[in-house]
Amino acid sequence: MMKKKEDLKKRLTPIQFEVTQKNGTEPPFQNEYWDLKDDGIYVDIVSGEPLFSSKDKFESNCGWPSFTKPLPETKLIEKLDESFGMTRIEIRSEKADSHLGHVFPDGPPPTGLRYCINSAALKFIPKEDLEKEGYGEYKKLFE
Repeated sequence: MMKKKEDLKKRLTPIQFEVTQKNGTEPPFQNEYWDLKDDGIYVDIVSGEPLFSSKDKFESNCGWPSFTKPLPETKLIEKLDESFGMTRIEIRSEKADSHLGHVFPDGPPPTGLRYCINSAALKFIPKEDLEKEGYGEYKKLFE
């Protein structure tokens, strides 16, 4: 386990490591994807596991990327988070166990959910790069 963490520390930026491995949170409105409007998918920065589609992204005015739902085949781990005197549902990726963010019941239809995700936990794959990055099966989302 220590070897894995050391390798990740070398591969990830300090904020990516802090967010994904230490349950950190990046500053709102000062992160890479909060206002990105391009078509594509968002994958776990650690494992490359597909997580969210830009089709399900919406402007929540919270300062972080927000989605109404994960990709259909994505399995997210939900954990009760009572840190900072709040009760929230933490979202983690299944394969890498990366801390991604939280889910709240104040999103728009059709789900009523807001997956509030740290940009530092994500890598964006533009729709035109899906094939060459190994995510070709997701091209159909944007046709």
